Amino acid sequence: MLATIDDVDPFDLPEWLGTADVVWRSDEGLSTGHQVAGRLTADGEDDLVCDLLAVDDAYPEPVVDAATRTRVHQAWRHGQVVVGRLDDRMVLAVPGTGFGPELVLDVLARLARSVGAHTERYAALLRLGG
Repeated sequence: MLATIDDVDPFDLPEWLGTADVVWRSDEGLSTGHQVAGRLTADGEDDLVCDLLAVDDAYPEPVVDAATRTRVHQAWRHGQVVVGRLDDRMVLAVPGTGFGPELVLDVLARLARSVGAHTERYAALLRLGG
């Protein structure tokens, strides 16, 4: 069965995402595929699990169902990112099949805007290996 992302309202996320200096830290390298495990961190706060999910990978099977894929593409086209839950993990879902540094920064900027933060308060710590 194909996955469906359950929406998370950005205003239901921890307040520190909109008020603190936030770093998204990858737990694995960007070349690991369509889902890159990571977490959002800020000084003095508990980490928030937050993976990046590219929804267009279709082999050996599609990542998400067609309705979810369409919703992710529509949000992206309008300058937004889909914030949701997939299984027990929060995900930021984007069009594409994988991630590079520029896309990671774009995703984080869209997340920052969705929680009312200034984009310059967000940073990324990337692992480049597989």
